[in-house]
Amino acid sequence: MDIKKTLANLADTRKKKIILIAAAVILIVLIAAYITISSMGSPADPDNQEYMTITIESGSGTSQIAQMLTENGIIESPGKFKLWSRIKGYDSQYKAGAYSLSPSMSFKEIAEILVGGKVSTIKFTIPEGYTIYQVADTLSQLGYVDKERFTEILETEDFSEEYPFLKDAQDNKNRLEGYLYPNTYFVETGASEEAYIKVMLNQFGKEVTDEHYARAEELGLSMNDVIIIASIIQRECDVAKEGDKVASVIYNRLEKGMALQMCSTVQYILGETKPVLSYADTQIESPYNTYLHQGLPPGPICSPSIDAIEAALYPADTDYLYFVLSEKLDGTSNFSDNYEKFQKDSQAYYDAYEKANS
Repeated sequence: MDIKKTLANLADTRKKKIILIAAAVILIVLIAAYITISSMGSPADPDNQEYMTITIESGSGTSQIAQMLTENGIIESPGKFKLWSRIKGYDSQYKAGAYSLSPSMSFKEIAEILVGGKVSTIKFTIPEGYTIYQVADTLSQLGYVDKERFTEILETEDFSEEYPFLKDAQDNKNRLEGYLYPNTYFVETGASEEAYIKVMLNQFGKEVTDEHYARAEELGLSMNDVIIIASIIQRECDVAKEGDKVASVIYNRLEKGMALQMCSTVQYILGETKPVLSYADTQIESPYNTYLHQGLPPGPICSPSIDAIEAALYPADTDYLYFVLSEKLDGTSNFSDNYEKFQKDSQAYYDAYEKANS
């Protein structure tokens, strides 16, 4: 027996076993590391779909960001997020901004948002027929603006250099009335009060085209006159069905030198929409009271839609001088060209309204 050869074989076998054991250990470590890293990226709370705005300041490092995310409940461990970011190559790639994040997001989802600079946006809707103060109330109640600051800008800032269509607007605190275009908007989280106003003014500029201005000139009206008329139409009827008819009543009464006697203008003074005005309401002294004063009020009474603006520009060809809500109580109106018919229509509406509310 060759003892040396036998010992050499034993040593070789032992070496192979050591190598196999070492390889197995390394494999186990790698698997464990993979499992650990993978688990690091799991959502803190997969069932929590609540989103919150996280603002990352310029110059913030991964450690600061991780700590902020942890404090806001978006992730569970700042250390894991920092290590995961380094391993995945996201470290030092995160951008400043305001982001909408949720505990239901994985590390990867969060990282891609922060690296991509996908700044959080806020969605808000301004309905047709809102006044500037209703806009202020809505945005304030949503927590998007400081109402006092927003109102101050509305009443004092001059936007006419940037928005030439405002040069014809009334020169008082209600100068922006009618021009905060009703629409659904998206703005960056943390946007200033001025930014909210400008996004609505920008939309007005897009909606009202050169064609509209040319048509206003044909009618001998300024665009501000058109917006005043459109705002009355907006508040008086279902624009899509009857806007052009209401427009015809307005133009016919103006042509005959009659007071417009539009309930919506008195409601603007009152700051509320009353289904039936009292006689005392119609006697309130105000330049907006079209029961007392002939001609158009000094400014728009709300923000009209493009449909209302086009109704003002393209009125129906009628002899109508009067209209009143229909006794059907479905939002439609009865139109007439004589006072006697108007009185009958009015009585029918009041009787139906009383019956429905008794």
